[in-house]
Amino acid sequence: MTDPILALKDVTVLFGGVRAVSNVNLSLQKGELIGLIGPNGAGKTTIFNLITGSVRPASGEILYKGGPIAGKSPDRLCHLGISRTFQNIRLFPQMSVFENIALGLHSQPGYSVLEAFVRTPRASRAEKAVKNRVDELLAVVSLQPYIHQRAGNLPYGLQRRLELARAMATSPDLLLLDEPAAGMNEDECAELVEMVNRIHMEMRYSIILIEHHMNVVMELCRNSRIYVLNLGEVLACGLPGEIQNDPRVLAAYLGVRKSRNAVQ
Repeated sequence: MTDPILALKDVTVLFGGVRAVSNVNLSLQKGELIGLIGPNGAGKTTIFNLITGSVRPASGEILYKGGPIAGKSPDRLCHLGISRTFQNIRLFPQMSVFENIALGLHSQPGYSVLEAFVRTPRASRAEKAVKNRVDELLAVVSLQPYIHQRAGNLPYGLQRRLELARAMATSPDLLLLDEPAAGMNEDECAELVEMVNRIHMEMRYSIILIEHHMNVVMELCRNSRIYVLNLGEVLACGLPGEIQNDPRVLAAYLGVRKSRNAVQ
């Protein structure tokens, strides 16, 4: 097996002396999609914050493409190819759908303010490339008809799609999806599963998925691993069938919800 694109080795995070994450080991191969599940407060989002640089570990290593990244700024990590969505949507509601996506493409514009002002050929070519890329991403998430609408006016499910498109705007190698199905109904969840599957297959992103909708996790990770966190520790790791039947998972995570299609 090749070296993983991402590896957490014995990572611990302390918040005021409380162990939010304790000796976590996790790995992701290039092009792989894995799930990260667990009850509220288990440490899932803290793991994402570690990987994206907004939280620093008290101990342990975080390796991306073989090199250490703990302590690097979120901006630097974005340029290295790590992008994410958030559990709570973080769009610019007064900006258009086009502008929200284009912002990610302008992180390195490749031309000066003066060139933009006088419309030099280089600036014009760059702007055309941005337009083409935005069109491509809108097609991926089926938002072409809404290109000029304000992001804040979109229905909730479409805002979720827009945030996914914006996360892809930087052409990341590693994509972190933090509860992309939060607040969605059953039909919207089914559409999301189809969309993420298509994105994974066609764009070959390496993806880590946090999700509370078990049907979404089990479908997207049906041929890959799922990590289960509980109280900041890795409780189990395995294929969906193994996770569904692990008594530790049933006791710590699913509990009485087992009979309410949580693992069906």
